[in-house]
Amino acid sequence: MSSILACGQTDPGLARLHNEDAFRVDGDSGLYVVADGMGGHSHGEVASKIAVETISKTLRGPIDPYPKPKPQPQAAADTAVGDGGGLRPHSLRFKEAIRRAHDAMLLAIRDDLRLQGMGTTVAGLLVRDGVAAVAHVGDSRVYRFRAGELRLLTRDHTWVNEQVMAGFLSEDQARTHPLRNVVTRALGGEADVSVDVQEVELRKGDLYLICSDGLTTMLTDAEIRTRLASGKALDEICRQLIADANERGGVDNITVVVARVQDDSRG
Repeated sequence: MSSILACGQTDPGLARLHNEDAFRVDGDSGLYVVADGMGGHSHGEVASKIAVETISKTLRGPIDPYPKPKPQPQAAADTAVGDGGGLRPHSLRFKEAIRRAHDAMLLAIRDDLRLQGMGTTVAGLLVRDGVAAVAHVGDSRVYRFRAGELRLLTRDHTWVNEQVMAGFLSEDQARTHPLRNVVTRALGGEADVSVDVQEVELRKGDLYLICSDGLTTMLTDAEIRTRLASGKALDEICRQLIADANERGGVDNITVVVARVQDDSRG
């Protein structure tokens, strides 16, 4: 058996007046999630708050019926690890919670047209019985640091990443491209949303990082790995990652959640 020790921190950065990011660390429900709001002024803040609160509420209680703007067809982005027969129930519920956050955002826009154009990315883990469901929409990321190796578990839903995958841009070109912040998927952006979900088995000593792009546009993966490999306390790792991003310019809000897998006997 394993338990999760986690810490989250957020910072507005040096260039933004408002912090439109939100996060939740909830060991009771096994939820660790980051949302990066978009829409300007306070609208992005509203979007990320709706996302985090709706996901958390859905996972903590029964799924109560409520009106939806339109029926949501099943997305085709699911992957599974280990059982060969599809996603486990907690992974499907995580996906449903994210879909409900999307619907809640559309309903909020319908009720208040001043919120038109708001949206948010989301990325996170839902842990059950030694297996983490990894879900994301947009360019917030989930990394795993295991046995000295850093691995990106998510794939950015951005225009530049699509160009990289197609071979039209290099990763270095993508980091400085003027369209690097253009996301191709977000909650609240369209009538429907496709949620990428996969499952990973937890191992003692694993370190998971969930972050908004305010971190990853400032730091390279190698720099992130150095901080995760430091062996320091989780709150110090979070603090140092944010400080590093601000030292590079802090052009966006910065949010990080770091979670470590450990034995139950160690609390």
